[in-house]
Amino acid sequence: MSTIKDVARLANVSVATVSRVINNSPKASESSRQVVMAAMESLGYRPNAYARALVNQTSDCIGVLVADVSDPFFGAMVNAISQVARDNHKQLLVCSGFHQEQMEREALELLCEQRSDALIIHSKALSDAELIEYARRAPGMVLINRMIPELEGRCFALDNSKGGMIATRHLLELGHRQIAHVSSNHQIDDTLSRCAGYRQALEQADLPFNPELVEYTQPDEEGGEQAMLNLLAKGLPLTGVFVYNDAMAAGVISVLTDNGYRVPEDVSVIGFDDVIFARYLRPKLTTMRYPIAIMAAQCAHQALALAENKQVATNHSRLYVPTLIKRYSVAMPPRI
Repeated sequence: MSTIKDVARLANVSVATVSRVINNSPKASESSRQVVMAAMESLGYRPNAYARALVNQTSDCIGVLVADVSDPFFGAMVNAISQVARDNHKQLLVCSGFHQEQMEREALELLCEQRSDALIIHSKALSDAELIEYARRAPGMVLINRMIPELEGRCFALDNSKGGMIATRHLLELGHRQIAHVSSNHQIDDTLSRCAGYRQALEQADLPFNPELVEYTQPDEEGGEQAMLNLLAKGLPLTGVFVYNDAMAAGVISVLTDNGYRVPEDVSVIGFDDVIFARYLRPKLTTMRYPIAIMAAQCAHQALALAENKQVATNHSRLYVPTLIKRYSVAMPPRI
């Protein structure tokens, strides 16, 4: 494999001159550019990306931290950022933190070490203080699904509490009064806020909150299955279920169907996120749309602008509101 020294030897110039040509330095003359580029072509030499990063203090990368890249929700987020990256001739470096403090910290350290131009960070485990310190080190860092007052203008989040309230209120307006909540067992803002919205909607309808109608499990299909099995085992009357996310809702519907319940004729189910498979479940899932693609794209544009020290479109954080998407998994409760 050819090295920068081989290029310098063949072009009969110094290593410093080759470096200036590679990094588009204005100090490199046109004649130097021609001989160096010819030597690189002859040797099949490709500049090392990390070496360029050391010189330029940048790597032409957008760094992204998600909880789990295999989750369809985060897949949609990464895909939206990827489109912005392509438009700006950037590459993506994606890390998963799994909502675990040490893993998020290690991922952020890696992204900072790689000198990513911009950082889009979905962190739930790290403290505000630690994220503020990382933001100080990385001017192009923005947060998605997180609000920190000290990082005003660099935060993009969703009103999860309002989403939980809208979802529960939709069931209430159709006449449901025995409404369960299948929630995540991850102790993060999303979990607490969506449950708070559920409780607020019940309170506004003068209905008591029954903790027996709330189940906390892993936020995936298997977790939804387990939660619904637990609810059925309790033998409590219920006609509607508000579910933390669409993956769990798929598990909930599966268990209901396997146990002879019709959705929505016997039990209505409403999810959250509106990931791609929500419209392909049977019945098609009524859910709360999380505009993650729009948020992620705007995060990427904001991060790139901050990294380039450009004037940003807004200097205040953005709070988005989820939208109710009505499909076929919710109906009026059965008459008793």
